[in-house]
Amino acid sequence: MTAATAAFRRVLALGGPMLPVLSFLGRLPTAMCQFGSLLLVAQTSGSLATAGLVGGALAAGQTAGGPLLGRLADRHGQRPVVLAACWFDALAVTALVLAALARTGALPLALIALLAGAGVPQIGPLARTRLVALARRARADDRLVHTALSFEGTLDEVSFVLGPALVGLSATVAHPAVALALAALLLAVCGSAFALHPTAAVVRPTGAPSGHAPVSSGPAPAPDGPRARRSAARPARARMPRAVHAMRASMALQGALFGACQAGITALTADLHRPAQAGLVYAAMGVMSAVAGLSLALVPARIGLPARWRAAAVALIVLSVPLLFVRSLGALYLAVVVLGVAFAPHLITLFGLTERLVPAGRLAESMAFLTSAIVGGQALSLAVSGRLAEAHGPTAAFAVAVGAAVMILGLALTTRGTDRPAAALTPAAAAPAGSAR
Repeated sequence: MTAATAAFRRVLALGGPMLPVLSFLGRLPTAMCQFGSLLLVAQTSGSLATAGLVGGALAAGQTAGGPLLGRLADRHGQRPVVLAACWFDALAVTALVLAALARTGALPLALIALLAGAGVPQIGPLARTRLVALARRARADDRLVHTALSFEGTLDEVSFVLGPALVGLSATVAHPAVALALAALLLAVCGSAFALHPTAAVVRPTGAPSGHAPVSSGPAPAPDGPRARRSAARPARARMPRAVHAMRASMALQGALFGACQAGITALTADLHRPAQAGLVYAAMGVMSAVAGLSLALVPARIGLPARWRAAAVALIVLSVPLLFVRSLGALYLAVVVLGVAFAPHLITLFGLTERLVPAGRLAESMAFLTSAIVGGQALSLAVSGRLAEAHGPTAAFAVAVGAAVMILGLALTTRGTDRPAAALTPAAAAPAGSAR
């Protein structure tokens, strides 16, 4: 692990040791709010249907709002967007807690949850964008960039294990509202600190005027008026390669696999009269995924990202099929932990392919889109596979997971254009943070 340790030290040196600490604590509320809101509303309203409605509204808000916040960060810079989003989200989460404690009706609770989801500051995707910009500015090779993305993927996995655990602990010793109050505090304090960290300046907004006159390709009448002046000041948005849309679909299918596994695990542990084990089983899968993410730094550079995507898809199929035959708690732990080995490689590979293919000025938007695709796919799959598990048993939910893995492989095998070299860096990404654009 010496080579991997040295690579991760180089990643930490890019932004300093405080950057990953702040980004981890800033993204932790995202992992806490989904589960926390379900427990809080279920306890205060006494209705699982209301809790499900609120949880779905939260996921829908995040799915829709994530790409928009990423686009705003690309255009106006991370600092003002994250500051506004984290304080808005902290207030929205606080409002959700107060409304639930006041036993507000289902519709107002769902509307507040929708706003809370839309305001999630997308610190995970923006931290990826920031680390990539720091690596490119230091003229690092692709291997270091991929190590940085592996490191960020591991932080995500750990947060999605620790977040629900904190919620469960607070619900056991106090009240679910305590966990959501902590989430609001982390959003306000750590989200603001992440926004104000000096490394935010390295990601230059694309909407800033460049100070250079456009070059004309020939004589043409000069347009006038406010609309023309706005067009001249605002550069046209670069087009996305077609392969990026397949990667977003693959990420949504990964979310569907998560949701189906969650439904199947919950149903099977309930059938075995061990419902309290569901969270521990899911956490064990997350821990193994985090370990696999860190281990990606050891993969030889000669194995390209397209090959890794296909290999991860095959692994998802092979390792998810045993879930169809699990009948005991011990076998469930074994199957789920082994399956976790394939999760992080697939996710991190898609982030790496996206970083390499998308225009530099749309990187934050693209990273946020991938994260939102996971959330949306998981929420939709959980709703569908949960009903299937209730009607036909846990095997039906696990069958949804296997089907999602098969579709991921289909995308990996049929998507073309993933071998293109990365687009040229913008001057802002390659130059020191204080230099002129």
